[in-house]
Amino acid sequence: MPASLTILSHALAALLFGALALGQLRHRHGGLPHATLVTALGATALWALAVAGIGSGDVATRLTEGARTLAWLAFMFALMRQESQEASRRGLAAVYAVCALIGTAAIVLAVAEAAVGQADAATVIAPARLALRMLGTITALLLLYRIHATSPRGEVRAVALALAVIFVLDLLLLANNWTNRRWAGDLGAVRGLGMVAVAPLFGLALQRDGEWSLQVSRRLTFGLLSALLIGAYFAITGLAASLLAEVGGDRARMVQTVFVFGTAAALLTIVSTPWLRATAKVLVAKHLFRHRYDYRAEWLRFNETLGSPGESAAPLSVRVVKAVADVTDSPAGLLLAARDGTLERGAGWNWAGEEAEPVDTNAALHVHLAATHRIIELDAVRAGSASPADAGATPAWLLECADAWAIVPLVHFDRLTGALVLARPPLDRALDWEDFDLLGVAGRQVASYLAEDRAHDALADGRRFDEFNRRFAFIMHDLKNLVSQLTLLARNAERHADNPAFRADMVETLRDSSQRMNKLLARLSQHHGGRGEVLRAVPLHPLAERIAAARRAQHPVAVSGTANAVAVADAAGLETLLGHLVQNAIEASAVNVPVTLNIVALPESRQVAVEVIDAGCGMAPAFMRDQLFKPFVSSKEGGFGLGAFEARQLAEAMGGAVSVDSRLGEGTRFRVTLRAADELEQAA
Repeated sequence: MPASLTILSHALAALLFGALALGQLRHRHGGLPHATLVTALGATALWALAVAGIGSGDVATRLTEGARTLAWLAFMFALMRQESQEASRRGLAAVYAVCALIGTAAIVLAVAEAAVGQADAATVIAPARLALRMLGTITALLLLYRIHATSPRGEVRAVALALAVIFVLDLLLLANNWTNRRWAGDLGAVRGLGMVAVAPLFGLALQRDGEWSLQVSRRLTFGLLSALLIGAYFAITGLAASLLAEVGGDRARMVQTVFVFGTAAALLTIVSTPWLRATAKVLVAKHLFRHRYDYRAEWLRFNETLGSPGESAAPLSVRVVKAVADVTDSPAGLLLAARDGTLERGAGWNWAGEEAEPVDTNAALHVHLAATHRIIELDAVRAGSASPADAGATPAWLLECADAWAIVPLVHFDRLTGALVLARPPLDRALDWEDFDLLGVAGRQVASYLAEDRAHDALADGRRFDEFNRRFAFIMHDLKNLVSQLTLLARNAERHADNPAFRADMVETLRDSSQRMNKLLARLSQHHGGRGEVLRAVPLHPLAERIAAARRAQHPVAVSGTANAVAVADAAGLETLLGHLVQNAIEASAVNVPVTLNIVALPESRQVAVEVIDAGCGMAPAFMRDQLFKPFVSSKEGGFGLGAFEARQLAEAMGGAVSVDSRLGEGTRFRVTLRAADELEQAA
């Protein structure tokens, strides 16, 4: 049955390809090389007829097969001259010449195989002929991939795809003959059926005159190339194993096992390295496609990373970094968030270290990126080839980080929301125009995500404040009731003050009202403060002593530092601010471990500072960066999370600032920095 199917299928293929050749003689296709196309179609028809009539093992069939291969190589070479630019023709012409020499050598070996004895042909000539034909077929397939990837014309890509099917069928049959399998009859029938199926594809490509839109995806390209390379590996390994069997003697089997195991282990080790994968990706994209990136695949992956749902997903700031880093295969990235005219270190993805960099070093970078929206290539800055503006704006800590590769600005509606620092990819290379374009678009996209997330957080905070205000409405209602009750009590006291029973009830009422008011004051204490008070000179040492004395019955609190420091502040607001920080320090400290209020004069900047120092549990960098100064975020059970938030608000209202330095297991130092009193005197 396979033999009959082989004859019938190849005879039908000969008829179809012969008709295509005659059709091209009558109606010339204007876009394809005419002479070589007609010759190749005719040679294919002649070869298929020879397979059907005299069999594939006859020397005449092998000669026609060699002529068919050379004819198609000539057609591909003519296509290459049409499609390729002048600069790339010389190298490709050399590849085609080598491929043609391989095909010619295979024809010569086929003639030699028929001329010598069968024993000599089976041991020497036949393996060499099969190896040359497999090598030539694989090379032809690679050339077809390049034609398909670089040609903008649909009919050229369709013809290249049809030719690839023919050569793949040849390769399958050659691999079967090389391994001495007994599937030649079945594969011969399969090849005949494949030739019959390919002929209509040729016909449609030659008739539609460029109306095709066939595309081969990068994933399919990588898969097919991987299959070809695996096939080449097995062929080369089989040839080497055969040679080792000839020279290995009694230990041939052991030598073959060691060789196969060693080459397989080495190949798997090499293939598993990120550098090889990145190199293969770049080479395939550079030589088989017109663009480095598959924009459709990149867009789908980009949005999938940003939109990962679920509670187990990473925070948006981390997903933003990963989404942009994956574009260039960068293994890590760091987000720099824009705040108050500088860029503060934010979330990182696989970025080593959590220590914050000096904020003031990033101010120039913020100004430069906000004005130019340029992507900075750090290697160019290090080499001195970057523009003076890029070099002057890049902070030293980024240049000292050898893994830092590029800075991508995040721009939303022409406003800088931050920047991303990308780590060096496994395949170190310079950025090109395609990288700049894609990273610029990706930066704008993630900037919109970050801006929307910040707006959502602000809206959520506003809703929480509304809820908090609703609670205050109930408190005000209770206060109104208490005031009404006390007013009535005072009014009745004028008439019934001499009544002992009334006096007893009055005392009980006052006691109950006092308890209720103390509870309300406890609930209101963290919001009580004279933010609207006029700023004046406030001696810091007496204020610190008063705060410490009020809490010494609860926990040891010490006061140290400059005794005569005077700050420009609101006394009530500053006492509330420091009270929040001292209370937090007490709650974070172990029993009998003192909390220190340290007063520092800073004459060089005309400022004074009050430090609240504890040796407690400390805070993680991520908590300080993302949650410490956010309202309604508390690490204490039942806490409102407003202490640190209100402390910063009070300090900023007085023209000061609050900073923090903390290490897990070592303690925390809050510093409240205020203007010195001499500034107030100069202003007056």
